[in-house]
Amino acid sequence: MASIDFPSALIALERAAWSAAQTGTLTADQAAAVQAAVTAFAAEAGVDRYEAEMGLKRIVRHPELTEAA
Repeated sequence: MASIDFPSALIALERAAWSAAQTGTLTADQAAAVQAAVTAFAAEAGVDRYEAEMGLKRIVRHPELTEAA
């Protein structure tokens, strides 16, 4: 998977959504906002949306793997 330089605001948005999902408080609006932000970022950066989403999730959910890469 190619390394993608994510803006800190997008990482923060995904972290908040992941935290909400972990506590059972994630709303459909919050999930949709993250999805829209990832889609917009991918289009602007010229990267595949799926790759962007998976890379972002990896950074947030498995930071130990990101640091080792």
